[in-house]
Amino acid sequence: MTTKPVIEVDDVFKSFGQTQALAGVSLTAEPGKVLALLGPNGAGKTTLVRILTTLLAPDQGRAAVAGYDTVRRAAAVRAVIGLTGQYAAVDELLTGRENLRMLGQLNHLGRAESRRRADDSLALFGLTDAADQQARTYSGGMRRRLDLAASLIGRPPVLILDEPTTGLDPRTRLDLWAAIEQLVADGTTVLLTTQYLEEADRLAHRIVVIDEGEIIADGTADQLKDQLSGDMIEFRVADPADADIAAAAVAPLAVGKPQIDPDSHRITLPAPEGAATLGAALAYLSDAGIAIADIGIRRPSLDEVFLSLTA
Repeated sequence: MTTKPVIEVDDVFKSFGQTQALAGVSLTAEPGKVLALLGPNGAGKTTLVRILTTLLAPDQGRAAVAGYDTVRRAAAVRAVIGLTGQYAAVDELLTGRENLRMLGQLNHLGRAESRRRADDSLALFGLTDAADQQARTYSGGMRRRLDLAASLIGRPPVLILDEPTTGLDPRTRLDLWAAIEQLVADGTTVLLTTQYLEEADRLAHRIVVIDEGEIIADGTADQLKDQLSGDMIEFRVADPADADIAAAAVAPLAVGKPQIDPDSHRITLPAPEGAATLGAALAYLSDAGIAIADIGIRRPSLDEVFLSLTA
């Protein structure tokens, strides 16, 4: 039995004058999953988000959310999505509770249901103690949590998060990640754009990388990491002056030139055969008379994958 995608983008093009923002983008998002959209600034991510939220019409191709065409059925699309943009969009003169109750009534929930959902959302995002304070007194992290709570007051089945943790401190970012994970566990489908690759690594079931308006990679985090020949060897020489010599010694094992971090003097190279490559590297370094401070094998990070794909 197949499950129909909740988000469908089919061969979408969009230009602004002479600038082509999207050049034939196609993707899908499965129900109850997180699809992360990564790419450098100007890659086309926000343009795609604006199309999916009915704020823009594609020049060519089709986009649909929950089966509704984003152009022909725009009102129906807006009824099934929640959107959290890059900046908190709350009324600073209202309290957190008043913001959520107002949005509940705008969603035609009725006064009693709006009150109940507002209280539930404040508790979910850890804002109960500050519920009756004006939003202008909230910290940046509290505003982001209130903004996310506001986007969910209508309990939309689809949540679109456009760089939701930008500017947050690490503690607040972790709290927000936990809240997103709970929403997904409850069945919400999430499209996430982010500049934080560790965010995509933790939250996303699938990752799409877009650059210059085109999709250049699509898969799970592990599948994308495998594109860098799987595991990586990383070591540090005892004497930083030996870094170049050490890199040259293990160069025959690497596809391309081993990478040297200029600050830590750590050397990194792919380990396509895992432990066997690690053993060979130790032998090469021993033959070259290089003393090693530490050495290990690890999976590549999404940062390394991203830089490799968008270089």
